Amino acid sequence: MKRGGIYSLLVLLCWLPCQAQLKSPGCWPSYRGDARLTGLSDAAIRLPLKLLWTFKAGDAIKSSAVICNGFTYIGCDDGCVYALTGKGELKWKFKAGTSIEAPPLLLNGTVYAGSLEGIIYALDAVSGTVKWKYITEGQISGSCNWTMSDDKKQLRIIAGSYDFSLHCIDALSGKGIWKYASGNYINGTPAIAGKLAVIGGCDGFFHLVNTASGQLTGKINLETYIPASAAISGDKAYLGNYDGAFFCVDLKAKKVVWKKEGGGPFIASPAFSAGRVVSATQNKWVICFDARNGDILWKFRAGGKVEASPVIAGDYVIIASADGRLRLLDFATGVERWTYETGSALSGTPAVTNDLIVVGAEDGTVFGFGPENLKTKE
Repeated sequence: MKRGGIYSLLVLLCWLPCQAQLKSPGCWPSYRGDARLTGLSDAAIRLPLKLLWTFKAGDAIKSSAVICNGFTYIGCDDGCVYALTGKGELKWKFKAGTSIEAPPLLLNGTVYAGSLEGIIYALDAVSGTVKWKYITEGQISGSCNWTMSDDKKQLRIIAGSYDFSLHCIDALSGKGIWKYASGNYINGTPAIAGKLAVIGGCDGFFHLVNTASGQLTGKINLETYIPASAAISGDKAYLGNYDGAFFCVDLKAKKVVWKKEGGGPFIASPAFSAGRVVSATQNKWVICFDARNGDILWKFRAGGKVEASPVIAGDYVIIASADGRLRLLDFATGVERWTYETGSALSGTPAVTNDLIVVGAEDGTVFGFGPENLKTKE
């Protein structure tokens, strides 16, 4: 078999388990759960929850975790990526040298993680050994995402950098494919929908980029700095800006459908399910919008600013906030159904599966929660 044929076969063999992994309620393989960044988990949350384990890392944790096959992966300000077992014990750690605030991406046995030094590492999920590294010219604060080439023969990693660019990288080799220059810092994670990668920038514009070519297909003015990522449902994207405006954008028409103001700085990325969008702000509010028109269906006031992104799982919205509390809110009403006081500010987004919710704290502690009758895996 020719080299190109072997490469295509490898990609196909990776592609099938990749698809299954991303749909599994036992896996939370990326920052928002899927490539569209919906923040939606298929997990069935069983209350009450209890603290199953804790792990102490070497510095503050601002990264979000990913979980699959009983293992948890998370970045830390001590410059390490940690892999933990189902009991919260150290499996391995990789020393990148500089802080890793960006959430990792777990895909086909590889952990992709970006550092504040501007390097994206591809690490073997079992051993932590480096498969490749890709160097940008600015810090990486947002998670990597993924897509496939049009012919489905090449798995690609897409990530933004403070070098003003969106980078597309071959997932197997680590070689650059294309680079889109946005004109300012890219802070968030690109959302992927079909042939589109969409990203907000510090220039105040929402950029629509073709995933095959890296060419700009549209740019929409959202008025000011956009630190968070968008959630995509169908042809609509939902996101907020730093001035407290929240938007619904039509990706086909390339225009704003509706806008709601007064929410406070949106550092968190939204979650979408069943015609509702839930986001959160630095001024302590968790807000549920009607996706059709932007009407506010409910609001919940946390005890501290909310920079971690909400996750929707069944009847619950999972929220982490700077008052140190992890909360489960009723998705229909916003009423608090369960809470746990960790004792340290939470800025990373919870990772949610059937049997495990993981969140990292700024005192360096990683917390694993699960049902009271759960037996943890080795």
